[in-house]
Amino acid sequence: MKKLLALDLDGTVVGPGPSITDAVVAAVARAHAAGIAVTVITGRMFAAAKPFIDRLNLTGPVVCYQGAVIFDAKSGAVLGRTPVERGVAREILAQALVDRIHAQCYADDRLYLDAVNAWSQLYIDLARVEPIIVPSLVAAFADRDSDKIVLVDAPERASAYVKVVQERLGERAYVTRSNPEFVEILNPRVSKGTALAFVADHYGVALAQTIAVGDSWNDLPLLEAAGFGIAMGSGPPELLARADAVVADVSHDGVVEAIDRYALR
Repeated sequence: MKKLLALDLDGTVVGPGPSITDAVVAAVARAHAAGIAVTVITGRMFAAAKPFIDRLNLTGPVVCYQGAVIFDAKSGAVLGRTPVERGVAREILAQALVDRIHAQCYADDRLYLDAVNAWSQLYIDLARVEPIIVPSLVAAFADRDSDKIVLVDAPERASAYVKVVQERLGERAYVTRSNPEFVEILNPRVSKGTALAFVADHYGVALAQTIAVGDSWNDLPLLEAAGFGIAMGSGPPELLARADAVVADVSHDGVVEAIDRYALR
């Protein structure tokens, strides 16, 4: 039996609505009762993740912003933070203006925008947070840290733009996708895998004793770092190929299967 269970949120624990089913809540409670520490490792802001963290009755460290910021589940205290390098932020925000792609920044667990449009509304509706509108993100974050930068566009363009950003920034950033519309830019020392190592160290658990569940491209480092990595059946081919096991999708409570079949045995 594993000692630490790490769960992604959207598309893994959180389904349409967004909501968490009673069956998933009960399965997480069974893991707790068996002595397994449970954490969330998500791309969400803490403010956007907190309702689900509370529903799962989590304590201890939880991971937000793809690993860029780690919070205490109950108090919201910041336990670790690794923002995007300012030079990288300035460069990519300026390029986004040239390429006419919507950009978002994050500081102090607040969402910053310089435009409210269909793309920003997509994120706002998902996260259910109130943004701070500034005249210019380039100016607002010229000398201020952003925990991550998210570029938002149609899935086809976002898919192609990932490669553009990766080629431009190289080893100066970690570039990933969560939702099909999102391109996420982070410090290169950040990933869900490094975050899992932080949480495992907090609990004194070896990575070999961890189990992780995710559903998207940004979960690949998480599954690679975990002792046992589980992909939701809805995951992209790259994730399914790396997984040690594949379970049902979120609409069919795949996390329940993951916990009962793999975590508790």
